[in-house]
Amino acid sequence: MNGCIFCEIVAGRAEASVVHEDDSVMAILDIHPATIGHTLVIPRTHMVGLTDATDEIGAPLWHAARRVAAGLRAAAGSQGAGVRCEGVRLSLADGVAAGQDVFHLHLHVVPRHPGDGIVIAAGGRRRARGLLDGDAALIRDALPG
Repeated sequence: MNGCIFCEIVAGRAEASVVHEDDSVMAILDIHPATIGHTLVIPRTHMVGLTDATDEIGAPLWHAARRVAAGLRAAAGSQGAGVRCEGVRLSLADGVAAGQDVFHLHLHVVPRHPGDGIVIAAGGRRRARGLLDGDAALIRDALPG
């Protein structure tokens, strides 16, 4: 897609530090990492968000994320490694309201460790079971075939 930085990377017209690549996806280091080793898994085919993704891209995306997570943990165990990884957080922002800023589907694989400075606060309040059941019914009835 014209003007999409991830499409430019996939095409080889923009620089990236590649961690993994196969026929379906690429995994590249984030240029603005939350922590050292923060990796983005991107489909080679342009798709804006999660609803654009097919089941055929979901499996390679997940496979690459699992591989990268294992690599992060192994790299953290290396002598003198700059990567710290005592846990991994996966994140996918779909749409402006969710914080998506590059409109090409991408899955964040973020190595985590105590004191890394990342704060994720849901701040949700407990919802009554009857209301949850009503919410579930609304969503279930709206699921695509």
